[in-house]
Amino acid sequence: MVLLLAILAGALWVLIPAYVANALATLPGGRGPSMDLGRSWPRDGRRVLGASKTWSGFLAGVLGGMLVGLIPSELILIAPPSLQIVPRFGTSLVGSLFPLFLLSAGAMSGDALGSFLKRRWNYASSAPAPLLDQWPFLLVPMALLGFADPSLFLSAFWPGPLGGLLVLAWVLLLTLFLHTAFNWVGYFIGTKKVPW
Repeated sequence: MVLLLAILAGALWVLIPAYVANALATLPGGRGPSMDLGRSWPRDGRRVLGASKTWSGFLAGVLGGMLVGLIPSELILIAPPSLQIVPRFGTSLVGSLFPLFLLSAGAMSGDALGSFLKRRWNYASSAPAPLLDQWPFLLVPMALLGFADPSLFLSAFWPGPLGGLLVLAWVLLLTLFLHTAFNWVGYFIGTKKVPW
């Protein structure tokens, strides 16, 4: 049981930059140029991403996710090996930058992918889309990490054949709860226009 909890905590630990990036993207409040620059998708005439996906939000998310990820990375690097119970992003602070960038930028790209799919499937801008609002921002950085840093990915998300499926299911279910909670907080403090 203790080993299972450590595995689940390690997966959550690695995803902190993605969660933080997704939450901090709302801080600019939709100001600045939109990521699609107002363009429409030729096949359906609807916006590519929508007005709520801005470059300022993308950059705030990426930088915030990386900065928040660097603090615990430094603490882990200086901890004795016996206390390093969660995966390390790299062997040095500089070596941690690339995985942190992948996780943060991947979260922002996954969020943009979710918006792209919502527009293609004719969801109104800012309309709720269960699972599509929550999972792309998590699955894209996980896929990028798996491609670019397989050892970190495997240590965090695939500790064994059945363990990997359990970790993935736990992360996806936890994300549904966390995403909902953070959106309501953002709505109440005024950084989000809608609570989803």
